[in-house]
Amino acid sequence: MSAPPRHDVVLIGSGINALVCAALLARRGRKVCVLERNSVAGGCIRTEELTLPGFRHDTLSTLYPLFVSAPHFAELGPALAEKGVRFVNSETPTATVLPDGRAVLLRRDRQANIAAFEALGPGEGAAFQRAMADIESSAALTFGMLGNALWGRKSLRILLGEGLRRGPRGLTRTIGQAMGSCRDWLEGKVKSDLLRALCAPWILHVGLSPEAPLSGHMAKLILLTLEQFGSPMVEGGSDRIVAGFRAIIEEHGGEIRTDAPVSDILIEKGRASGVRLASGEVIRARRAVVANVTPTQLYGGLLPDLPALSQARQDGAAYRYGRGEMQIHLALDAPPAWHDPALGKVAMLHLTPGLDAVSQAVNEAERGLLPAQPTIVVAQPTALDPSRAPQGKAILWIQLQELPRDGQLRGDAAGRIAVPADGRWTPQIRDAYAERIIDGLCQHIAGLRESIIGRHVIGPGDLPGLNINLVDGDPYAGSCALDQFLLWRPAGAMGGHNTPVKRLWHIGASTHPGPGLGGMSGYLASRAIG
Repeated sequence: MSAPPRHDVVLIGSGINALVCAALLARRGRKVCVLERNSVAGGCIRTEELTLPGFRHDTLSTLYPLFVSAPHFAELGPALAEKGVRFVNSETPTATVLPDGRAVLLRRDRQANIAAFEALGPGEGAAFQRAMADIESSAALTFGMLGNALWGRKSLRILLGEGLRRGPRGLTRTIGQAMGSCRDWLEGKVKSDLLRALCAPWILHVGLSPEAPLSGHMAKLILLTLEQFGSPMVEGGSDRIVAGFRAIIEEHGGEIRTDAPVSDILIEKGRASGVRLASGEVIRARRAVVANVTPTQLYGGLLPDLPALSQARQDGAAYRYGRGEMQIHLALDAPPAWHDPALGKVAMLHLTPGLDAVSQAVNEAERGLLPAQPTIVVAQPTALDPSRAPQGKAILWIQLQELPRDGQLRGDAAGRIAVPADGRWTPQIRDAYAERIIDGLCQHIAGLRESIIGRHVIGPGDLPGLNINLVDGDPYAGSCALDQFLLWRPAGAMGGHNTPVKRLWHIGASTHPGPGLGGMSGYLASRAIG
């Protein structure tokens, strides 16, 4: 009999973090094997003709500002470019439209933004400039904490350096101010309802609410990132990234296997030594096993019930998941005719009444209600990349992030959609809610309903079938509340990626520094594995 296949590193899951980790290790000469349970690799990165032939929709993720701004992009960006991966961008990365039709745009130009916001009211441009200056002045601390394992020498050196530079009181003040909420920042420093409405929805993209601790700092950080890096998409579709990573990994002797679900991680002499597939096949790992999964999966299913893991198993069982998400993909017979033509080139915009509406929709979702007036996120891939649709046609990528998870539905805040007693999302509820969203869009896009020639809706109940980490429809693989962030993502990890099992590493959106498609946890684990 032949010996089981042996690799240096075996990775469970093929999301962005696993791909980054595998590619970096492969380029250093490590033989890697990436195992994906689904028939398509990429995790939340996939592109499909969901509506009609020739219309290439990014099924889940579509923007990659955190990836192109990550430290590993200096190495992986050129390597991916050699494999044909090209990012396209817009000079107007985001905008917000209010119900009355007023709109405000964010540009990739600081002075243009200051001038545009000052036109909204005296002092508004200066308020934005101060907010960006706050982030820029704490960049070393912020990016140091998000870009390193928190319980490690580099983070300690950064904290000591900042303590010496600012003094103990100054450092404490800086950290304390960063804990403030988005509402505190906007109500305290910004008067314009338009500027508040531009900023507030972005905290939804990190799984927070306007009242959450740290949400003010995160909102400023996102706006700075958008201003500096834009909202890049991948020409031809996000799946080109996965193809590029596959080419890099295979070029260096590694492999990506699909339809290869892992049933358990093998532990020998207290160390991870490989994995067993559901088929019974054993794949050995000389150096490390890397799991791109949730804590629930890792400690509640993949690992044996060992005494040394009792606390980790308790922590994994207590790990909480956040709000649900819906995706609506539209194929259009013509580019969207926004009432404000300037919106036609925006990469991703929000439709919302403003700060209070975002807060109300989050509150309704967390109480199990379908929000009456949710924040509608609209990305326009064909505005940046016409190749995504046949000539003269267009696609819209629509996201709703303020929804109850599957199993948590209790009612409809608008009182129009009946929900089942078991709290589950049904296709009927999903499609009825999608109609509410399209009705809202029709208020701002002339002739939209007549222009729709194809539609595909993905609800919270559908998401786990696409990616097992999206538990009950949570797109961020776990609540991002402060007690599950930084040192506590996940509990017991202390902001690192090693586990109680030697040679077993835990990465993914459930780990530090959280979701965002930047690949940072994979990058940090690759550095530690060596």
